[in-house]
Amino acid sequence: MENINLESIDIHTLLPQQEPFVMVGRLTHYDDENVETTTTIAPDNIFVDNGEFSSAGMIENIAQTCAARIGFINKYILKKGVQIGVIGNVRKLKINGHPKAGSTITTHVQIIEELMGVTLAVATVSCNGTMMAQSQIKLAVKEDEK
Repeated sequence: MENINLESIDIHTLLPQQEPFVMVGRLTHYDDENVETTTTIAPDNIFVDNGEFSSAGMIENIAQTCAARIGFINKYILKKGVQIGVIGNVRKLKINGHPKAGSTITTHVQIIEELMGVTLAVATVSCNGTMMAQSQIKLAVKEDEK
């Protein structure tokens, strides 16, 4: 794989979601087993409630971090288009707090297993060094139509 400057990538080119439903800001790390994104929570984000990023927003952020990984693989390694994925399961979800609007979160996803278009991962969302959420997530990618 060629050396790619992750900070130069427009996150919108990696995701099937578009505004106002984009919940990740920038891909900051990618390797075969790990991916990381950072996101500044806009006050007008659809998942901000009473000035805080909701639990549902953090789950969507985790899912989109996974989607950014798949988009990166498709675009820069496999040289194909963006695929649509769906959340199959969220387990062992633990919410320790809700980031405030205007703060920046870091989401780290570690891939546990991939098999037949299904990915099992563990994820954490942190803000200023404090873990806000953690979970297991299972995602399925819709196969390309022939």
